[in-house]
Amino acid sequence: MNVALVGLGFLVMLVLMFLSLPVAVSIIAVGALGGFLIYGYPLVDMIGGVVWSSLNSPSMLAIPLFMLLGELLLRGGIADRMFDALALWLDRLPGGMLHTNIATCTLFSATSGSSVATAATVGTLALPALHGRNYPIRPVLGTLAAGGTLGILIPPSVNLLVYGSLANTSVGELFAAGVVPGLTLAMLFSLYVFLFHRDAGRHAPGASTTVPWRVKFAMLRHLVPPLLIFTVVMGSIYGGLATPTESAALGVMLALVLLALNRRLTLALLAQCSLQAARTTGMVVIVLTCALMLNVTVSMTGATQAVTQWVGSFGLDRLTLLLILVVFYVLLGTFLDAMSMLVLTVPIAVPMVAAVGVDPVWFGIFIVVMCEIALITPPVGMNLFVVHGVRTDGGGFGDVIWGALPYVAIMILFTFALIAWPGLATWLPNAMAGRT
Repeated sequence: MNVALVGLGFLVMLVLMFLSLPVAVSIIAVGALGGFLIYGYPLVDMIGGVVWSSLNSPSMLAIPLFMLLGELLLRGGIADRMFDALALWLDRLPGGMLHTNIATCTLFSATSGSSVATAATVGTLALPALHGRNYPIRPVLGTLAAGGTLGILIPPSVNLLVYGSLANTSVGELFAAGVVPGLTLAMLFSLYVFLFHRDAGRHAPGASTTVPWRVKFAMLRHLVPPLLIFTVVMGSIYGGLATPTESAALGVMLALVLLALNRRLTLALLAQCSLQAARTTGMVVIVLTCALMLNVTVSMTGATQAVTQWVGSFGLDRLTLLLILVVFYVLLGTFLDAMSMLVLTVPIAVPMVAAVGVDPVWFGIFIVVMCEIALITPPVGMNLFVVHGVRTDGGGFGDVIWGALPYVAIMILFTFALIAWPGLATWLPNAMAGRT
């Protein structure tokens, strides 16, 4: 009965979303309203206490701080100079500035925490430059959409913060677990460019121009700010000197100092960055609040235990269950956005995989990779719309889809590698914690 109730509730949420209701409204309609109809007013009191205690947590403050950090880097001009510096060093590789797109997304991801912000920022910088050099548009759009997905995997990541809150898992360990998979994916993206788009940009205007080494080395100074911020933010966490929230605050303060030194810090800039960070944070927190309400209802019905027992009755081993989840999440990602996937499935999926011995830290990386795939799978992949939105050539949406599809295949293959070698995600947090 409880399993059927979960299935019915999940189906109702999907129907409401297909009817174009906001995600938060769809979740709260099933979670809070459904729980009220079943349990009455006592559940309302319980929901209020759970939501308050969960949101009144120091780790939740890290979300707006990391959002603000990304905005400061974008609007303060640090991202622009970072792209220019990487372009000078990478445009001579087979594939040219397509590698620059991926490298810039990787470096910006290490400070922004958001895939949408990463794709929009690098897309705005890269598209005019690559269009002027006559690069083929589909590979360009594909590298931007796929590279942008690294924003939710390479720490600091808002999605990992939300997962840690929902799954009661250490955010510091999750951040450490995301480093190796994130960098590995970035290298796989560049390897694909090297193998299949090696002639891109070869005949671009100025492609044969040799930039003096002294100019290249001088441009490296523009890579120092993002690397310094990443080192301070992540080093303070890994070194046990600060919590994720405190490290986010350190990152914001360091960004403000760097902008002030570059004479880019103004009240207008600070107000603009703060307002945009508040808008994005509000969206995330509203969805998270509704998910917490749903979690209370699910817990009260005993649905989590029922689903775990039901799955256990099939006698599935770890490999079979994870392969089923890969298919489930890939299909789910074709019509649901990444954050919705995360908040809707974590309360049920984590106990289910824990029953077959899956490490919750490893599963956090697994589910975020699934969210990455959802960001570039049509028809509702958010990064596809973001990259298409920053285009200025008036091309069709199909160019973005066809450009991103090879990277969907790469990420699915990488997921299989992650299942086969869990150490890709667990080695670094285990090593840092002294576990062997």
